[in-house]
Amino acid sequence: MSEPRGWYSRGYLPHIDAGEVPQFVNWRAADSLPAGLLEGWKAELAHLGDSTRRMELARRVEAYCDMGHGECLLRNPRAARAVQECLFHDHGTQYILHAWVVMPNHVHALITPCAGKRLGDILKRVKSSSAGAVNRVFGRSGRYWQPDYFDRLIRNEKHFDGVKHYIEWNPVKAKLCTDPAKWSWSSCSRDAQARFEFLNPTR
Repeated sequence: MSEPRGWYSRGYLPHIDAGEVPQFVNWRAADSLPAGLLEGWKAELAHLGDSTRRMELARRVEAYCDMGHGECLLRNPRAARAVQECLFHDHGTQYILHAWVVMPNHVHALITPCAGKRLGDILKRVKSSSAGAVNRVFGRSGRYWQPDYFDRLIRNEKHFDGVKHYIEWNPVKAKLCTDPAKWSWSSCSRDAQARFEFLNPTR
């Protein structure tokens, strides 16, 4: 069984492995944000404290992704459904999936790692399986996701509820719909919840 290892880095962004604690995670398509722009933001924010810098960088990345840059392959219903199914697959064995949304070029999820499971291993597994699924939809190969991800530790119940609301309202914020329940690839969608419950009857 793996022990939580606290703060660490894979060379791109700092992460925290805190064990069975809810985490807000998000990752994006590799073509959704120019590398030069990201590096420029990092340099611009370098004077800030670690926590403030991470939150501001995540805010800027999320806002940019919401503008719909890149190919946005996940606009394709088959591709979005494939990514959503990959999120469902390890619920209950690797993590507990509390909320999610599959956007045209990125994914947000609220998860709690299961006992002995490390967040980095979880995200590596989900990103690998979902990238393969997207590539199969389009008959392509190669990298689909960015090489890293953002994560944020949930502090308390109020923070948990706020993050869940943010995730489920992201399509509205990005002007993709006016009612979050109408976005098919989200924990707010009745159809998606029904599929989730069908695949996880003992949840």
